[in-house]
Amino acid sequence: MSNVEVDPTAPRRATGDHGRPAPQVEVLSARDVPLGGPRAMTVRRTLPQRARTLIGAWCFVDHYGPDDVADTGGMDVAPHPHIGLQTVSWLFSGEIEHRDSLGSHAFVRPGELNLMTGGYGISHSEVSTADTTILHGVQLWVALPEEHRHTGRDFRHHVPSPVRRGGAEIRVFLGSLAGDTSPVRTFTPLLGAELVLDPRSTTTLPVPTDFEYGLLVDQGDVRMAGTLLRPAELGYLGTGNDTLTLTNETDAPARAVLLGGTPFEEQIVMWWNFIGRSHEDIVEARQAWESASDRFGSVDGYDGDRLPAPALPNATLTPRKNPTHH
Repeated sequence: MSNVEVDPTAPRRATGDHGRPAPQVEVLSARDVPLGGPRAMTVRRTLPQRARTLIGAWCFVDHYGPDDVADTGGMDVAPHPHIGLQTVSWLFSGEIEHRDSLGSHAFVRPGELNLMTGGYGISHSEVSTADTTILHGVQLWVALPEEHRHTGRDFRHHVPSPVRRGGAEIRVFLGSLAGDTSPVRTFTPLLGAELVLDPRSTTTLPVPTDFEYGLLVDQGDVRMAGTLLRPAELGYLGTGNDTLTLTNETDAPARAVLLGGTPFEEQIVMWWNFIGRSHEDIVEARQAWESASDRFGSVDGYDGDRLPAPALPNATLTPRKNPTHH
């Protein structure tokens, strides 16, 4: 997806039962953001926030749908560039056609991971297919560490098998959880999984203590470490926990996406679809895209023009990182 937002909002603090403070979990509320492109769809964005740039190396969380494409027009994101990141596409319903400058032509379908690596430079397009009636899913970005941020283009597809643990059905698309491990490579320790929780069930999962976690609730009300999260909210839990307890507080199945990783200590500059380390990194990448340089290659098969880069802000882009304390 293409990011055109410039002013992320601040999180709210969670309160526990009866209004008691629950300092462990920070609740990041979603904000509506229009995507760029000829048919701009609106997504709910929970990361980045003003006070929280990353959860592990996860730096961008967009959540969309369920949208009736007959009303919204679906997704049509023209070819656009990326540097310094991996894109993670995960659907609950619908189908998206992916094309990139590596030559990949693939489809994003429910329960199937598509991961694209754009280190030094890649471009891609994303279009919902004619067979799609309801479009619903998440688009996630992972920041690449300094050591690997100029790595070559890559594309991976993986279909995780569901695993049952307690009252949860789990699909692990990145990293390891509940005895299952994804074969897809990441450049920092990461976790990405879809969880469907049985009605009124509680599930406790063993987790690495050096990971921090974000739980994005898609449907249902889910209590994470004692704090209630509602649909479209992202709950943040810091390091130092060896288990994660999730409770579905509703009479229907609840669904959530669990993201985790070791804290990403590097500062990043995130502008449009680029992740660099300095203002100059972004200027250079933008110029390369606007001049149609070989850095990003070309996307074959998309019917239309590629996205132009927006104008740079008048101010110098400054690096950001997470607060030391939250």
